[in-house]
Amino acid sequence: MNKIDLSLYLVTDNSDDEEKFLNTIEEAIKGGVSVVQIREKTADTLDFYNLALKVKEITTKYNIPLIINDRVDVALAIDADGVHVGQSDMPCDVTRKLIGPDKILGVSAATIDEAKKAESDGADYIGTGAVFPTSTKDDAPSVTKQELKEIVESINIPVVAIGGINLENACELIDTGIAGLSVVSAIMSSDNPKKSSEELLKIFNN
Repeated sequence: MNKIDLSLYLVTDNSDDEEKFLNTIEEAIKGGVSVVQIREKTADTLDFYNLALKVKEITTKYNIPLIINDRVDVALAIDADGVHVGQSDMPCDVTRKLIGPDKILGVSAATIDEAKKAESDGADYIGTGAVFPTSTKDDAPSVTKQELKEIVESINIPVVAIGGINLENACELIDTGIAGLSVVSAIMSSDNPKKSSEELLKIFNN
């Protein structure tokens, strides 16, 4: 299994203002973000590729893993650190064959069965949610705190919680056994992404 610090896992949203987008990512890393995942569901392949290269410059500078959401081709093209796939994306076992044993592979799972299958198929970690209502992913299934705990206890690979996590509710997840918080809006929409990252990490490590 590939070891990875999942404490504060940033998932990006759409990048309308590229300069602001890249600056937010860099400031968030300065604030303690330990992993960056680029999620660009609507971008053309070339635009995604070019943006990913720019983000990779930042993550390499700070020695932070860069994960590409869904797009195995983009991940391989820019030599990203890994890929994250959902239940309707490329199957986990096939993704693992394509990226090889040394790249990080994350899988979204909302049930114990999905999590166990992902673990047996070669996933390094699981993303579970939505743990709170979220506006960034309309189709995300909801997962209760109890279900989150049960998923954590059912597998031997780390689990990050995602979905509507912010400074007000992050503390509710601390006793679930998760390896980290995965956030989008709480950092990407913040006026001060560095401070927001520091505060989220402080809550998680408390």
